[in-house]
Amino acid sequence: MRYQQSREDMAAQVKEQADIVKIIGECVSLKKSGARFLGLCPFHGEKTPSFTVHPAQQFFHCFGCGESGDVFNFMMKYYHLDFLSALKELARRYQIVLPERPRSAEDEKRAKRHRLLYDVNRKAADIYRKYLLEAPGAEAARGYLDSRGVIPEIQEKFHLGYAPSTETMGWEFLGRQLSSEEKQLAEELGLLVRKEGKGGTYDRFRDRILFPIFDISGQILGFGGRILGEGQPKYMNSPESPIFSKSRSLLGLYQQKDILRQMRRAVLVEGNFDLISLVQRGCRNVVAPLGTALTREQVRLLKRYVTEATLLFDGDAAGTKAAVRAVPHFFAEQMTGRVALLPEGHDPDTFVRQEGLPALQKLFDKAESLPEFVLAQLIQEHGLSLDGKTRIIEGIQPLIEAASSPLQRSLIISHFSEKIGIPAQQMEKLIGRGSGQQEVQPHEKVKPRDGYIAPLASAQRQLVSFMLFYPQYFDSLSKSGLRECLAGSVGEVLFLQMQALLSGRSEVEPEELLSALPEGAERNLVADLLLKATERSGGNALSATPEEELADLLEWLKRFQLQQASENLQQQIATIVTVGDGVELQRLVMEKHEIDRQIQGLSG
Repeated sequence: MRYQQSREDMAAQVKEQADIVKIIGECVSLKKSGARFLGLCPFHGEKTPSFTVHPAQQFFHCFGCGESGDVFNFMMKYYHLDFLSALKELARRYQIVLPERPRSAEDEKRAKRHRLLYDVNRKAADIYRKYLLEAPGAEAARGYLDSRGVIPEIQEKFHLGYAPSTETMGWEFLGRQLSSEEKQLAEELGLLVRKEGKGGTYDRFRDRILFPIFDISGQILGFGGRILGEGQPKYMNSPESPIFSKSRSLLGLYQQKDILRQMRRAVLVEGNFDLISLVQRGCRNVVAPLGTALTREQVRLLKRYVTEATLLFDGDAAGTKAAVRAVPHFFAEQMTGRVALLPEGHDPDTFVRQEGLPALQKLFDKAESLPEFVLAQLIQEHGLSLDGKTRIIEGIQPLIEAASSPLQRSLIISHFSEKIGIPAQQMEKLIGRGSGQQEVQPHEKVKPRDGYIAPLASAQRQLVSFMLFYPQYFDSLSKSGLRECLAGSVGEVLFLQMQALLSGRSEVEPEELLSALPEGAERNLVADLLLKATERSGGNALSATPEEELADLLEWLKRFQLQQASENLQQQIATIVTVGDGVELQRLVMEKHEIDRQIQGLSG
């Protein structure tokens, strides 16, 4: 607990000393405009500045894409860091010494073992790289790369190597160059394979061009190998290990991350040589999955750098099927996806070599939205007969189920239902039955919290604003029914978040609430209120004091609660009239009369 408190204190100190205008100004050209600074947003392409930095409130906000936060949020978003890494980097810049987190013996042991595994992968990559460059036995590999037009600069950029054939260097080319401890680690990494029954090991990769797979910091996680001669499989990856998961890695991401961040768009290809061929010929924002279907984890990883991706696949049935399988992942991650299919007989490598980069760019310009592409494929396959529409709905069901929010689900259903000529409500029922979801009966009332967020009325917005800027009065507002007043709105979420932040504390800065919120309506509202803080601080001799404003708000809340009680009693009275209970009816009428009298008193 003491460490945690110390770390929080250090974070507050770092934030206080960090100049958010200077930090962001290193990445964005900012111009002063009144109390704020304006510039072009670094997180989405724009021509008119909508990105604002507020030194007084120490936060930024973009009106174009909605990104907002404090200096930590900016560092995390722009440089793709976690919070701890952002904290360390800012502390280093401002010469602030952070307390070290005590690590358990188990943590230390695991971290040490991971470092050793990375070291063995690096050593293996260097061995294979040197062999490709210098060994007489790699002449065929060098000739193969030349025949595919892979220039030395690209070979070096991707640190390509060659694992020799058994005829040239035997079964233990790599194993012979490792110590006994390194051999154990190499076996754990899958570089070496244990012989069944005989003991000893042999090399996994033989007669293959090797592509080291890097993480984003430059550590080598594993390898992908393309066979040089005949044989299967054509491509082989390192097996899963404590440091490598192919479903969470992308070939080329380490080398291309800067250009991806600048362009905010990515091209996804299926083959390793497709990737380096496109990069060599000027299409630099390209990455590749590792010989498997694109996964949601890979889309999520890519989303840290780009806002949209184009799948460049072969125009055959396999390419179409791969594109269709990718759509749910893009929906789930709320990322824009497009698909560009190559002419028959081409893969990305042959196309860009024969037709050139301008022809490739034309394909990208004509790339079709992934959802529209899938729907077109389903219509082409099944037709628009009654039976065909049923099969189309079955085909798009995984897309709808992948929706990341009720709103997105409704929009998808509405869009697709219009395209195939089926009422949205009917499609909703069919999808609901197919997915095992229960239908909501007409007489059932859907609670506001079940996915629907009601907009704030002006009085509710005033309450949220006051809660944000004067958290010292939070308890008074809470006891007076603030949450009940905000129920079902975006304000209720903010109430709960503020309540959590104030647990065990007396004060919370508005920026802390902003930093604690995920992307969405709640965060956008807080950012908007913070923007208007400069107007509040502008000064007005006739403006009310916080205490006077609190008194007005508490009175409004009391009136709100009384009105709610009056409405509830009216409903009870309407029910009791049908029953004919005169005594209970008289009691309810008198109670409502008293409440209405109190409302009149407040109004006066």
